[in-house]
Amino acid sequence: MSSLYSPNAIQADIIDDLSLYFKASNTKDIAKNFASTIELIIVDEEDVYSKAQGEQILRDFFIKHPPVKTSIFHKINTNPNYRFGVIMLGTSKETFRVSITMKKFNNNFLITELRIEPAKD
Repeated sequence: MSSLYSPNAIQADIIDDLSLYFKASNTKDIAKNFASTIELIIVDEEDVYSKAQGEQILRDFFIKHPPVKTSIFHKINTNPNYRFGVIMLGTSKETFRVSITMKKFNNNFLITELRIEPAKD
């Protein structure tokens, strides 16, 4: 049986892709997956932003905290309308826990909430 017909073939590994984008500080490709508005919680700041504002804030975060490595810590991909993933983001100074909440819009999973907080040891 070909994986082409798998119901989850589209964006099946979106969390894996996002992990690579975070490692590369690729705000453009991360923002492509943002919903039209996104709730961003970065360390102590929390607000709802447009896609463009969210990309800029993420870019500023990467300038201050250049990524060194990422690893996927946790992933929920069993619900057909919801995805959740936690990526551990290692920077030169500290490690962050990146929680990504995605909901299905039309046929695509889009990020509705992105939380970046210092990882607890």
